[in-house]
Amino acid sequence: MSGGEKALTAVSLIFAMFQIRPSPFCILDEVDAPLDEANVARYNDAIRTMTDRSQFILITHIKRTMQSVDVLYGVTMPEPGISALTSVDLTQLDAKKRAAPPKPAQQEIGVA
Repeated sequence: MSGGEKALTAVSLIFAMFQIRPSPFCILDEVDAPLDEANVARYNDAIRTMTDRSQFILITHIKRTMQSVDVLYGVTMPEPGISALTSVDLTQLDAKKRAAPPKPAQQEIGVA
């Protein structure tokens, strides 16, 4: 089996256990790394369906997984040897986008 198939088999077993007996939280570290794009989407959808019963802490570098979460936490290095923590609550950003009134269309007026 390939690395992606092995990872998908292992995570399927974990998700099956969560369906029967969910725990308060689950930490998944780079589980999606060996998956292809189609399986990353399936993985994200499976996690999203279980977030009503458990909290998931995902450690990932996959952009598609980062786009599907509610809150992002990251570590940056603004200067050598100094680490800084950062966070973004994407649910608040989505709410602001929905609440913002649409911008009026701009018209160009030509002067002859």
